[in-house]
Amino acid sequence: MHGPPPLLVAASLAALEGLALLAGAVLQLAHLRSGHVSLGVALAVFFAAYGALLIASAFGLHRRRTWPRGPVLFSQLIMLGLAWGLRDHALLAVGVAIVAVVTIAGLVHPSSIDALEASRRQDSDSSD
Repeated sequence: MHGPPPLLVAASLAALEGLALLAGAVLQLAHLRSGHVSLGVALAVFFAAYGALLIASAFGLHRRRTWPRGPVLFSQLIMLGLAWGLRDHALLAVGVAIVAVVTIAGLVHPSSIDALEASRRQDSDSSD
């Protein structure tokens, strides 16, 4: 079950963001300092959980489920805020913003919305 290209792009970018967060969790654990162990572990757990949520959401979008739209869209809004915070590092900020905007565009594209709604209707018809 594949969706339209804009939805697949949004799902792929969300999966890459999730993988980046999982990598961040590993790096956080690898660079623990003795004075900040509890903070480092807490951040690693947060990054890992958030990364897993984005990967699960990407998988859900790929299967044309409607529930992942919220977490992925919310994540992109956070990414836009992060890009603004990184504005002193222009190249990084622009890259983060582009990924967020492309993902949002893929989620709200009419063909993506149509595919998700058709899948939702199909699921509710089959459960009746």
